[in-house]
Amino acid sequence: MRTIGNKIKNLRLQKGLTQEELGERTDLSKGYISQIEREISSPSIETLFSLLEVLGISAKDFFDEDTLNQKVVYAQNDVTSYEDIEQGYHVTWLIPESNEKDMEPVLLQLAPGGAFKTYEPSGAETFVYVLEGRVTLQLGRQSYIAAQGETLYYKASEIHQLRNESDTKTKVLVTATDSYL
Repeated sequence: MRTIGNKIKNLRLQKGLTQEELGERTDLSKGYISQIEREISSPSIETLFSLLEVLGISAKDFFDEDTLNQKVVYAQNDVTSYEDIEQGYHVTWLIPESNEKDMEPVLLQLAPGGAFKTYEPSGAETFVYVLEGRVTLQLGRQSYIAAQGETLYYKASEIHQLRNESDTKTKVLVTATDSYL
């Protein structure tokens, strides 16, 4: 079981905050934050809730031991797939319920001339790594082409679509934030 101090330290580091920055945001001293993290001092309930608010986590999630037992490795039987023969794509969701997470990684295969769905602008950031073939990204009025071993990374701030304009199969790993896929 992780201690309260250790959990606070991990959350602070995940947020990219120094002890001094966390202290400033909670009206606590850097020294006191250090004492809490090293289990020398225990925060009052009020102080703990103040820390959790700044760290962006609810008390329920903070104390939920299930987060310690999170699933880390996903097997082949965890994936789900969908194929649209007419549009020429096959998509495999690599993580179950990934649409409920901060990222959504998928394996996308495009037949020659195939195209994935067209998406409306959003706040998503998208990473596309070309495993095989060549992919075209239509982002607004601009087109970008990436070949095997190359990467596309973009903010989905305009209408966008991935297509295979070549005469060979394309396979890409796509990871998007903000429920892109």
